[in-house]
Amino acid sequence: MTITANSQLPNVFSQNLESITSKTDGLLPTLGAELVYTQDGAGRYLTFHWQHSELLGLNTEKIVDELNQTQTFAPVDKVNYVERLHRILTSLVPERFQCWFSYHQELFELDLVISPIMPSLGTTATTVLVMGRLVQATLNKKQARVASKTPTQIELALRSQQHQKLVNRITRNIRRTLDLDIIWQQTVDSLGKALRLERCIICPYQPSSSKVKVKAEYRQPELRSMLGLEIDVASEPAFAQALTTLEPFVMEVPGCTESGRQKTLVVATCYQDQANGLVALNWQDECYTLTESELELAKEAADQLGTAIAHATLYEELEVARQKAEEASRLKSEFLANVSHEIRTPLNGMIGFLKLILEGMADDPEEQNQFLAEAHNLSIHLLNIINDILDIAKIEAGKMELAYAPVKLNELFSDVESFMRPQAEMRNLSFRMQMPATSDEIIVQSNYQRLLQVMLNLLGNAIKFTHEGGVTVSADLVLKKSKLQDQQFPGMVRVRVADTGIGVSLDKQDKLFQLFSQVDGSRTRQYGGTGLGLAISQKLVEAMGGEVHFYSLGEGLGSTVTFTVPLYQQPVMVSSSDSDSTDSAVSDSGAFSSL
Repeated sequence: MTITANSQLPNVFSQNLESITSKTDGLLPTLGAELVYTQDGAGRYLTFHWQHSELLGLNTEKIVDELNQTQTFAPVDKVNYVERLHRILTSLVPERFQCWFSYHQELFELDLVISPIMPSLGTTATTVLVMGRLVQATLNKKQARVASKTPTQIELALRSQQHQKLVNRITRNIRRTLDLDIIWQQTVDSLGKALRLERCIICPYQPSSSKVKVKAEYRQPELRSMLGLEIDVASEPAFAQALTTLEPFVMEVPGCTESGRQKTLVVATCYQDQANGLVALNWQDECYTLTESELELAKEAADQLGTAIAHATLYEELEVARQKAEEASRLKSEFLANVSHEIRTPLNGMIGFLKLILEGMADDPEEQNQFLAEAHNLSIHLLNIINDILDIAKIEAGKMELAYAPVKLNELFSDVESFMRPQAEMRNLSFRMQMPATSDEIIVQSNYQRLLQVMLNLLGNAIKFTHEGGVTVSADLVLKKSKLQDQQFPGMVRVRVADTGIGVSLDKQDKLFQLFSQVDGSRTRQYGGTGLGLAISQKLVEAMGGEVHFYSLGEGLGSTVTFTVPLYQQPVMVSSSDSDSTDSAVSDSGAFSSL
């Protein structure tokens, strides 16, 4: 219910106003104003006279003490009101404006003129004289907060000046650092404190993602934190609108609080017309409407922030790239040192044995043949090292071409066993090969030579790094359709190479498949090798449509490497009753399992 001062006051104040005025002592009533009071710079009442005081239940004898102690009659926006008092006391220039005052559940819109009480020369003004009149009264507090107030030109100018200073301060702060976390937090803190916001958040935005995450937040203490919260852009119309138009978007927040409505301003930060973040500002709507110029200022601040975010992001990416380049350079240097050692060792051996033969140091033909055999073995070892290096060069250049054909798994396992079993037995290690129980042959689609190379690499490592126990090679079928070179396959064959060797600690396993990287340089010197075996094996298996995985519970606990290759045709499995009499082993999950 709203009542205007001129026409409806008698309905609210039914008693004779003249009789009330006559009861008021002092000089204030003689000024002829409906409302007269004086205040200090903090907004404390020094004197007070209003024609309607008694009707409101105010004790005229103790009215000043009552108002200061209970603050029952006070501006709705006290912060702005006190700031205006300070401005008037500083400039000594009177101001006229309209302001809402609250008294219990009632609100009054007053037309006020605040004048500084001129002090003696050389002293500072500390008191103001306020004269005013009632414009309208309301019994519904929410109605007063909803009522919009058109700001004066002076207020607009002052607001614009304050906001421009805020934008300049934010711009200066974000230019001083390239740390994104600092940029985000300084921005929300500056906006929140300067504009007295309920909450202010910043969310980085990636066009490839449908969600944004709150990275920085300013909030009032009573509000629950949103820091780290993921927000679905599609579920927030204001976010989606700001990202689509790249223009500030203002909306009312559903569900008003008891103190009044809330509004949210969402603006997208952008760089070169590409959004890279969102800023959301939430405030109590106390007759405060943003102007077009203020929205433009918000867009300008967002553009400045978007540019800073882009530059800081680019700096972070360059820093990461620099660190990776330095790490790659270090790894290549370490790799070259290891490779040069690996190449020199067999080469020096070959030269030594051949020199012994040329100088006639062999006692008899049998010893000469032994020297030649050692030189031949060293040459094969050297060739294998050079082949590894050439394979990596081809893979890196994208020139590794593979011809695919059906490969019988039992033939592959037989060839692998003939190569590797003697090496295992020379080190007193057990060596077992296990095949799935099938009534016909298991055939895979692959490149035989490269598949053999992968298995020899994996088994060579397993034997090299195992001192006791043994090595087990097993295979099982995985019922998972796969596609390679536009050809559909019924499943995959998963091959496991497990050993009881030295294992790898959990924190170093991510280095196993990196080029030019070895888990421990000291191990390379102790065990030999270039450290390229696993990297080459992984890339070859991936080129053949499979995957490679490494498992180890830690140092001294052994390790297991698995890889998959496409199954050319699905074999007929032997039932469990039939397979009990065979020596073949089937995987723990049965004949068919899923990855």
